[in-house]
Amino acid sequence: MTEQGPIVIVGAGLAGARAAQTLREEGYDGDVVLLGEEAERPYERPALSKGLLLGTAERDSVHVHDAGWYPEHDVDLRTGTRVTALDRVSRAVETADGQRLRYGGLLLATGARARTLPVPGADLDGVLRLRTLADSDRIGEALVDGANVVVVGAGWIGLEVAAAARTRGATVTVVEVADLPLHRVLGDRLATVFADLHRDHGVTFHFRAQVREFQGTGRVSAVRLADGTTLPADLVVVGVGVRPATELAERAGLAVDDGVLVDHTLRTDDPHVWAAGDLANAQHPLLGTRVRVEHWANALHSGPAAARGMVGRPVSYDRLPYFYTDQYELGMEYTGHAPPGSYDRVVVRGDLDGGAFIAFWTSRGRVLAGMNVNVWDVTDPIKELIRSRQPVDPDRLADPGVALDSLLTHEPG
Repeated sequence: MTEQGPIVIVGAGLAGARAAQTLREEGYDGDVVLLGEEAERPYERPALSKGLLLGTAERDSVHVHDAGWYPEHDVDLRTGTRVTALDRVSRAVETADGQRLRYGGLLLATGARARTLPVPGADLDGVLRLRTLADSDRIGEALVDGANVVVVGAGWIGLEVAAAARTRGATVTVVEVADLPLHRVLGDRLATVFADLHRDHGVTFHFRAQVREFQGTGRVSAVRLADGTTLPADLVVVGVGVRPATELAERAGLAVDDGVLVDHTLRTDDPHVWAAGDLANAQHPLLGTRVRVEHWANALHSGPAAARGMVGRPVSYDRLPYFYTDQYELGMEYTGHAPPGSYDRVVVRGDLDGGAFIAFWTSRGRVLAGMNVNVWDVTDPIKELIRSRQPVDPDRLADPGVALDSLLTHEPG
């Protein structure tokens, strides 16, 4: 539990905003200060590469709370405020405009930053990344019918941008260093599903390709690849991953390794400091390993979990990683954790070519993760399969005629 003094939350994204909300719901009546680097009040990111780019979501719909919620709940929200230093001895944070704020408890929710490509022309107008609401605004304005759009990186963000751009009539080319989109995450068989999906919608891929430079005078006009290929470009979206925003934690001497290291309660090695969201590399009590998750659901749930720990509630953050994507007519949910090398088999239930299936990553028969594509209301039984740690007959797992919730053996109690 925090000691006497305000609770300061650094990072006004979804994790930080939900933490502030949870503090009030848990009855904490002390000062809560929420510091955000962006000028926007807290918002959720999924729509940035989905509904906002497609034009199917209203801009204001992405905000976590309406503007009046913060004063109504006595949360001191300070946007456009960058925290530059953390003094763990005095328990205070310092901001770029010279403020010094004491804290009894501190939550770091600074998220992640989009990676850049260190090539000539990366600073040209029209070479954009997608991380913030302002980024989504700029990309959306450029997605006009007939525009030449080059997407660098065939990860989840890159493919969602490509889908939105094609849907809005742009000509889309995707450049990827791997053999297939999402190859490291999904492997050959399932990555091919996404490659075929985009090809069927008119996207051109350049695999095993690297960007040599972005060309243009003032504004980008072309992308030159390492093999000499030149791609015309009115807009370039670079989606080559993110890195956790650990700078503040590192300067303060907190333990950092691919994120800020926290225990199963989301507490750092400083008893007065917690971390949540994309930033936190947490010891997962169920999976038995450290996990850093960059997806919406983790921010949604880890901020509140950290807040409950800060006010002395028992916490063991054991939620399974979960994310989703929507691309054209394909909707997908992924639950669990199956990094490369952790599984020995992928079991498919349904028809990959028919566009509706569930894939399971298994190790010695135990389900590590499940991905349902255009099959709905199966997340709960997939979670149960993972949490049970029980081996499952792969033939029954692959059989659509066998109910998922019948696969587990329940010993009589």
